[in-house]
Amino acid sequence: MKIVILDGYALNPGDLSWDGIKKLGDCSIHDRTDPAQIVERIADAEIVLTNKTTIDRQTLSNLPNLKYIGVLATGHNVVDTALAKEKGIVVSNVRNYTGRSAAQMVFALILELTHRIGHHSQTVIQNRWAESQDFCYWDYPLIELDGKTIGIIGFGGIGKNVATIATAFGMKVMVSTRTTPQPAPEGIDFCELDTLFEKSDIISLHCPLTKATEGLINADRLRQMKNNAFLINIARGKLVVEQDLTDALNNDQISGAGLDVLITEPADPNCPLLKAKNCFITPHFAWATHASRSRLLKTAISNVESYIQGNPQNVVN
Repeated sequence: MKIVILDGYALNPGDLSWDGIKKLGDCSIHDRTDPAQIVERIADAEIVLTNKTTIDRQTLSNLPNLKYIGVLATGHNVVDTALAKEKGIVVSNVRNYTGRSAAQMVFALILELTHRIGHHSQTVIQNRWAESQDFCYWDYPLIELDGKTIGIIGFGGIGKNVATIATAFGMKVMVSTRTTPQPAPEGIDFCELDTLFEKSDIISLHCPLTKATEGLINADRLRQMKNNAFLINIARGKLVVEQDLTDALNNDQISGAGLDVLITEPADPNCPLLKAKNCFITPHFAWATHASRSRLLKTAISNVESYIQGNPQNVVN
């Protein structure tokens, strides 16, 4: 049985082991695959694993031997799942592997916005502290999280972990989600979006990208936010209208943003947010701690094993 991994580098740049997948068949592992190379590399493969390399309708039409696609992520929009189903190709994904790491990243961004640690550290390196007349200084307001309200949009695994950490900081938690869990967790105020936008000091996005949520953060919604509020997005870039957020930041309509995702990735040099005020952007690595990637790889191998045994798991189509 031939197994091909199209873009394994992001998951495993060398600090994990592929041995578990190699035991399951004749395995070819590629760090990256250009679109023009896809069909050639997987033409005779029964099993293909992909992270961000797209397997679209045209590609699927040229792969008569393909029986299984394992997505090395939770989002599976890189695969034409409808056509795969028509062709009898099983598609699975990996769920719930990054909840703790991603929630940790949310607070890394929040703490950067509230303390500007990077900036203040750099000023010390530049000898500003050594030359200071006082024993301390700060260039930006230092903000305590205790008593502040965080609004969480989407309440899956990551959103729940964010709520838990926020509670530990003494924050008030508001949540807007499609379906309120029953029984509802204590200490969380489930509310409509309008209320969440108006009352939150920090808004953190954890909803899936759908037709209903694309462009959720737009000029109208940003006008509903407090002018001292922060926006956090580690979910999907298309949840945000980038020019609208840029304008809101540059016009002091909101106080800051922390983003781990953009509409175009890698970042388009012309993305307006790259020059926006008080905007911290990281390169889509909220998911990428060693622990998180280890869980992802373990589940991906388990998915392939289950398929081979005739009992596929985590099927999305």
